[in-house]
Amino acid sequence: MLANTELFIRLLLAAALGSVIGFERERLLWAAGLRTHMLVCVGSSLIMIVSAFGFSDIVNNPHVVLDPSRIAAQVVSGIGFLGAGTILLRGEVVKGLTTAASLWSVAAIGLAVGGGLYTAALSTTVIILVILAGIKPLEERFRAQMAVRTIRLSAEHDKVTLDVVHEAAGLRASRVKQFVLRQRLEDGSDEVLVSFIRLSPQSVEDIAGRLRTIVGVRTVEVIG
Repeated sequence: MLANTELFIRLLLAAALGSVIGFERERLLWAAGLRTHMLVCVGSSLIMIVSAFGFSDIVNNPHVVLDPSRIAAQVVSGIGFLGAGTILLRGEVVKGLTTAASLWSVAAIGLAVGGGLYTAALSTTVIILVILAGIKPLEERFRAQMAVRTIRLSAEHDKVTLDVVHEAAGLRASRVKQFVLRQRLEDGSDEVLVSFIRLSPQSVEDIAGRLRTIVGVRTVEVIG
């Protein structure tokens, strides 16, 4: 059985490592923040301690066979229910997957601390922090490149067609996702909405500039 000092150190370290990752989630105002990550990490650490050392009084009985990993294994599957509570559907966008994954990872850190694998727990904490905080700017930059951007045009009737847009886009014509033409009844002009995918803001502005040079085009506006 562990000494009381070692037992306290493991639980305290689990709380500390969980708080480091939880703080990163807390600053983004997610439901599973500082306290949730600390509780998960400490709880899983205690479960690992119980799994490994909680049956030491009967383990030497020749008629008893125990698997120390059996209880800890339930944490890996059981934490999924808690993680599912952090996943939200907002409109057509799923939010909270990263927080759910961080909870699952924190549970693993707690198990490692409970098992005395301090180096593994500390290393994993650092790696997770790099993933959550360090890679986020790169992820946002990539998403910005993949976003749908729309150009709205006002032009004389039949002056802007899909072929005209393709010609203005050039090699980027394959990035046209949607072409919508609406005729204005009051003056007979056309309103055109052209949506592009996987184009940088600079590329969309370049296409908008080419569309402005077309005879009959009155206004060109990038709205997304």
